[in-house]
Amino acid sequence: MGGYIDAVLVEAHAYEGTSFKTLYMGGGTPSLLGVIGLEKLINGLSGIFNFLQLVEATIEVNPDSVTEEFLVTAKSLGINRLSIGVQSLNDSELGKAGRIHTAEQAIRAVKIASESNFINISADIIIGLPGQTWASLKNTFSTLINLGIVHISAYCLSIEGGTKFADRPPEDLPDDDYQADLFEQTRLYLKENGFVHYEISNFAMEGKECLHNLNYWRGGEYVGLGPAAASHIKGKRYKNMANLEKYLANPPGIKIEEEMLETKSKMSEEAMLRLRLLSEGLAVDNLVSKYGRDNAGDLICRLDRLVEENLLSKEGNKYLLPLSEVITSNRVFTRVIN
Repeated sequence: MGGYIDAVLVEAHAYEGTSFKTLYMGGGTPSLLGVIGLEKLINGLSGIFNFLQLVEATIEVNPDSVTEEFLVTAKSLGINRLSIGVQSLNDSELGKAGRIHTAEQAIRAVKIASESNFINISADIIIGLPGQTWASLKNTFSTLINLGIVHISAYCLSIEGGTKFADRPPEDLPDDDYQADLFEQTRLYLKENGFVHYEISNFAMEGKECLHNLNYWRGGEYVGLGPAAASHIKGKRYKNMANLEKYLANPPGIKIEEEMLETKSKMSEEAMLRLRLLSEGLAVDNLVSKYGRDNAGDLICRLDRLVEENLLSKEGNKYLLPLSEVITSNRVFTRVIN
């Protein structure tokens, strides 16, 4: 663990002095760092980067590995937002999904976070788990809302090839239509309870949107540190090799991709990402001023065709993804970027 933190700090020196507005420590289980590891990492990054303009600092934690001491330390180090991997508050669903924490541990994690003076807490939830019903899913959401959760990321279960689920799918796995129904009921329920559906899979109370992720969806730049991390800097995209041993041996030397995006490709990608923001949408004037009318012409034609087919809507100069297309948005996005 100590060697990994050392490697991250070595890689960080390549961007020394860079100013950031958001910080996100993800990858699933940063809470395994422990108090000493977290202090070493945050203090090290603070000495390398310029965090004077930092407004949001998030850390992901899992219910089975988080402690009060860890959260109190995180708060003292300037972390002001938590993302908790709850997934479900139904023990049967958690067990069938192979999760090692229980609903009781997840609830305890949220309570500890609140007692540690965190007010900006997000929970990850999976829709479409084996045996899941609207009653069990609604109970998960209502419990989290009562606990003071202000942001919910609700992801539909996607089964990847080569996984246990793909090889031996559970008999009680909801089919696509039922999963879509669960998502729609989720959307309506969270809306009734004051949450804004601001991105395809993300819901937040007013003013509690994830600023770090908004930067991604708005086509902004970012630096990623660690194995498999991605960066987008000055129009170039970088990707680190997903190999821990090679990373530990040579942190700055494992970049395996460097892609300079063409103007039209970059513009189409930004259009697709901005369409994920359901209420903000894609303001075409911004694209024209950023990339030029000549470059934007083909894209605008594609967007207008999608409007004609009712796959997008248009308000003034802003294109929006209709709620009816949220679940099947990939078919829209494919045509936006091609």
